[in-house]
Amino acid sequence: MQWTLVIPLKPLARAKSRLADTAADGVRPGLALAFAQDTVAAALACTEVADVVVVTDDALAGRTLRGLGARIVPDAPGSGLNAALGHGAAVVRESCPAAAVAALNADLPALRPTELSRVLGAAAEYPRAFLADAAAVGTTLLCAAPGRPLRPAFGTGSRARHRASGAAELGLADVHSVRQDVDTGEDLRAALALGVGRFTAAASARLLIPGS
Repeated sequence: MQWTLVIPLKPLARAKSRLADTAADGVRPGLALAFAQDTVAAALACTEVADVVVVTDDALAGRTLRGLGARIVPDAPGSGLNAALGHGAAVVRESCPAAAVAALNADLPALRPTELSRVLGAAAEYPRAFLADAAAVGTTLLCAAPGRPLRPAFGTGSRARHRASGAAELGLADVHSVRQDVDTGEDLRAALALGVGRFTAAASARLLIPGS
């Protein structure tokens, strides 16, 4: 099954505020963009991915990610993460009603195409399926088969909400790169330990991160 991934990205100036203990205000927008660049690049290199749609109103992010091969959709609702994902999925299915659609976090800088391929292959067995994050509290990927609504419920505690919505939880082992999103300095250290993509490696090279 071929998937279209929908990736939401808030304006870079407001992104990654929880990294304040690790990166200064002037550094965080560049880090957020680097995370998104590595996420998009890895997703486009995955054999199960037909297209990547980024929902954002950030002009710099839009230009940069379009240059990597992503399709950019303006965040018309402007009402937060789940509204952006719903809008992106609707745009995809307006042009291709039979599309298999998946929502993917924009902050997966260690993402491996082969691991994403495993997760998407497993998700194809269910009408809706999701992968919990490394903390086992949130969600990094939510998938909807053709003809099925995405029904995103991302945010704090989204693992429980997605389970309650009837989505199957994917219990795959050894797909750490698909689970390791980055919200805090501890998350960034974990991603660096896994091995991040070239954009994040460059953006984080000058940060003083204990234990990295």
